[in-house]
Order: sequence, then C-alpha cells, then structure tokens
Amino acid sequence: MRVKYNFYIIVIKEGDISLTIIVPFFNEEEYLKKSVDRLLKLECYEKIILFDDCSTDNSYQIANKIQSSYQDIELHQHIKNTGKGGCIISAKKFVNTSHVIVHDADLEYDPQDIPRLYNESLKYPNDLILGSRTIGNIKRYKKYKGLVVINQILSTLFSVLNSYKISDIASCYMLMPTSFLKEYITEEKGFGIEVEILSKFLKTNREIKELPINYTARSYSQGKKIKINDGINIFIKIFKYRKSKDL
Repeated sequence: MRVKYNFYIIVIKEGDISLTIIVPFFNEEEYLKKSVDRLLKLECYEKIILFDDCSTDNSYQIANKIQSSYQDIELHQHIKNTGKGGCIISAKKFVNTSHVIVHDADLEYDPQDIPRLYNESLKYPNDLILGSRTIGNIKRYKKYKGLVVINQILSTLFSVLNSYKISDIASCYMLMPTSFLKEYITEEKGFGIEVEILSKFLKTNREIKELPINYTARSYSQGKKIKINDGINIFIKIFKYRKSKDL
C-alpha cells in the first residue's frame, strides 16, 4: 500500500522558533564535558538533552554532574545500548521546542556553526537546515580518506535516487521542525538515522537547505565509532527509504 506523507505541522511563522539540542553519547568520558561546555556558550537554544546510551565508563556520572549545575540541561539514560538513532528516538518525547538539532558528544563538530543554522531556520522555519562538511571553502581536518570517499559515493547515490542533490547525507547537524521528528522518525537505531530523516523529509515536499560547517575528525584510537559496516548499512537504508519507494 502506498502511503503519502503530509507535512502536518502548523506552519511556523518566520522568526518564531525555539531550539533544543539533543546530545546522544556512549562511552565519551574523555570528551563529554568539553563538548557540553562548548554548547553552553551558545545563546540560541532553550534546552540541552543529554542521552546516555548505557555507557560502561564514567560518562553518565560526568553527565549527571553537568546536569545538576544547569536548569536548562536534562539527562536521560537507556538501560540497554541501542545506538545513536535509538537515543534520538527516545529523546524526542522530551523535546517541547519548535525545532531540534543533534550534536555528537565528541569534538568533531564545532557548536559555533549551530547559530548559523539557527539563523537560517529563522528565515525558513518549515525547512530542514543541513550542515554540510563538503561544501564551501572551509578548511577541514579529515583523517580517513576511505570514509570521505564512501560518504561522497553514498551522497551521490542518495541524490540520484531521490532526484534531490544533497552533498553530505551523513552529517550530524540537521536542524529540523520538532513535529517532523516526532511524527515520522521511528525506525533507525544506528547511524542510518540520518538517511531516514533526509529521505522522509523529502517526502513532505519541503526544502532541505545546506550550509557549510566546520569539521575536525578524530581517530578510532580517540573513540571514533562509525565503521565500514555502517557504510554498508547506510547503502541499504538509502534504497529502503528512497523517495520513489512505496511504504
């Protein structure tokens, strides 16, 4: 049976938005505090949701100490490890702002890019604002050329199958209406969550607007988690969620 997506949210007036930042984490005791400290310097959010994916190190204890010091930070925890997507799906019920963005707990992304995405959403509040690590003249630091090439191939495949050019389908920074996240993002527990978000958003017939963002990759010895097998999974998810496919 063919299911047609209808973008059901009440149209948000230009400039009338509020933002929650979701921070999923698993075993990030070395970087979590510094990552959150960088977010706290921003002025464009109303709430930060820390979501622990059943860490086995001291990440939860660190997050709990941070949360106890700030009224605008919430902390939640899985009792079983599910993956990044699972954290986002679990966290969405605690979001009560008009918009939401996900921030990885490592230091690969620069939170100073979030205000730029936020300002763009003020102009286009019903669209998805994507932070791309591939466009623009920003100097970026990428450690693994293989992962870069795979992302380029997968982004091209996604663009062809969906008849919509996206330069970076694996970017963490996707600022979107909360109502879309709550209504439609229900399936992917792992890194395939980004493909689910982008594919389903295109089915709402709204625009995805890209802005260049900074990026400093970390090594696997520093805790980088995405692997070649995740690339294979993302490849499969591109076909699963492609715009022309019946649901």
